[in-house]
Amino acid sequence: MKLRQLLSLLICAGFTGIASADEGMWTFDNLPIAQIKAKYGWAPDQAWLDHVRMASVKFPGGSGAFVSPDGLALTNHHVARGAISRVSTRENDYVRDGFVAASMEQEIKIPNYQLRVLMTSKDVSAQVKAVVLPNMTPAQANKARRDKLAEIRAEIAKDTSLSYDSVTLYQGGEYWIYGYKNFSDVRLVAAPEMQVADFGGAHDNYTFPRWGLDFALVRVYENDKPYKPTNYLPWTKGGLKANDLVIVSGHPGSTFRQQTLAQMVFARDFNIPVRMRSQECQKAAILEYGKTGPDAARTAREAIWGIDNGYKRIAGQLMGLKVSANIEKVAREEKELREKVNADPALRARVGGSWDEIEKAVKLNKEILDYIQLLDGRGSTILGTAINVARWMYESSLPASQRPDISDESLRTRKAALERVQQNINIELDIVRLQAGIQEAITALGQQHEIVKILTNGRPAVEVAKKLLTETQFNNPEFRKNLLDGGIKALESSTDPLIVLARNIDTKSRPYRKQLDEQVNAVISEHAQRIATARFAIHGKANYPDATGTLRLTYGPVATYPANGTLMQPFTTFHGLLDRHTGWGGNSANAEGGLWTLPQRWLDKLRDVELTTPYNFTYACDTVGGNSGSPVLNAKGEVVGLNFDSNIEGQAGYYVYDGRTKRSIAVDARAITESLNKVMGGAWIAKELLDAGK
Repeated sequence: MKLRQLLSLLICAGFTGIASADEGMWTFDNLPIAQIKAKYGWAPDQAWLDHVRMASVKFPGGSGAFVSPDGLALTNHHVARGAISRVSTRENDYVRDGFVAASMEQEIKIPNYQLRVLMTSKDVSAQVKAVVLPNMTPAQANKARRDKLAEIRAEIAKDTSLSYDSVTLYQGGEYWIYGYKNFSDVRLVAAPEMQVADFGGAHDNYTFPRWGLDFALVRVYENDKPYKPTNYLPWTKGGLKANDLVIVSGHPGSTFRQQTLAQMVFARDFNIPVRMRSQECQKAAILEYGKTGPDAARTAREAIWGIDNGYKRIAGQLMGLKVSANIEKVAREEKELREKVNADPALRARVGGSWDEIEKAVKLNKEILDYIQLLDGRGSTILGTAINVARWMYESSLPASQRPDISDESLRTRKAALERVQQNINIELDIVRLQAGIQEAITALGQQHEIVKILTNGRPAVEVAKKLLTETQFNNPEFRKNLLDGGIKALESSTDPLIVLARNIDTKSRPYRKQLDEQVNAVISEHAQRIATARFAIHGKANYPDATGTLRLTYGPVATYPANGTLMQPFTTFHGLLDRHTGWGGNSANAEGGLWTLPQRWLDKLRDVELTTPYNFTYACDTVGGNSGSPVLNAKGEVVGLNFDSNIEGQAGYYVYDGRTKRSIAVDARAITESLNKVMGGAWIAKELLDAGK
């Protein structure tokens, strides 16, 4: 039976699970209340929004939320994985084996880890836009806006305990200052085994049905006592079913939906393929390294996970950009906007040529793309840090008049960050990655290209990588400190092989970076801001801004979608987890390196679990990377799930939104409490979660 016939029969039979996702990553000040009310018969009031905003937490690399009155905070395992690894030891590998504190006293403090909560926000658009004069070049206009934003932020930050970020929305249509409360005493409470959190690994990533218990719990402390948040999200005690409205509060990283057609074609034909090429080279090298022994395999596993996650995401983006209907949609909407701009004499004079100017900038970006991409750390964390040090030392040696885009404050912030760098790097893996990165440059440009000569000095990539990273003193903290304190003279006189290469890469890349900054980024930024102004003039704030890593709200129903010639089930269960495990032959088969194996304690204790308990679910909310760890709420503001992924079909949503197939994937709250109670030995934590919902 054809899919169209199948869908028709299901719809005629009364199946209403197929729904279009509700588009939009809305700022809390501009939610389409009337639209939500009309569709769902309910909409949040201001008290509901303020409560959810103050309970939402920004994690490093993701999102989360307070879920108890004693500072318990929920996020994804993959968001907290670096922190879990940081508190692990050779004897206690909490990433591999999981962790559950027996009591608050047993919770483990995570070093150098900070969470943030958005407390205040202020629209400063009028002040920022007022500093741009008609005769300014794009670079001058950008600098004027940046300087004004920095000035306003510094003024607001006086006499307060909050930290402040400058936020640009609508590609320069609006400018805001966000104030955050920071928390630096964060302790690990519970996390499942990696094999359970990431069940199915790279193969199951961005797919559905799914069985990932991708959660972690930490607790925030203040003055060595559990923090008492004024706002936290209670845990649901009820059910969740298909078509129920859910709401997500989180920090989506970046989307590009307001880019021009020329920018999207550039991403499709050049930028994304170049990034994929680099990741393919890195993965191949790391896979070979992982075969050299058990320790190497363990180290390689985490590195490959990060590469696979990013690769599959941008591969999905590329797939979406290659769908002709998506590009046609962008072209059609751009044509309509340009026609309206040209019909207005004032807008035409200011904005009419902006699309053409962006197209010229994109053309230049295409010409220098390889050089920009290849003059970097080449996959090596150590070389990348050394280049950053060399760049800072050169720029800090210049008088302010010769670095108009780099403020003294920016230099101070960058130096402080470089001083905090912890070079706890696996040298063997870094050598492998550097070798692969250098070989990529050789393949892309040829052995005789000047950039390749800088990287290799005519020697084989394997020899260069090993010599650089074994002979350098850069991993010595005292060496790095002396280098930073010595300034430009120390940089120029250094004979350390890694510093020599970093210095040469920085010198060679400067003209390309200057072109990128002044002739590409500045032009695109200026004219994107003009287009945004025109869009405001025509449509007002009926649209949402592109994601910027700042707090947003999105909503939609629990919903299926068509794929693989059928419909995806809205929920998976513990039954399905066992079926997926045994269908691959169980632990003895060790299929695909063990992607669908289960820890023995899970196999032992699943007999006590109610196997019909929902495990993961799919829903029609508009999320992207950065939403990982976002709480999924019902209309009561209760946690019903935890966002951790989206489907491969939805990755095009970074550029072009298609509500028919855009789906997000969450861990069901019921799976978390069932696992804590029946398998993980965390009944006291489950009780804290459920008691918080009373």
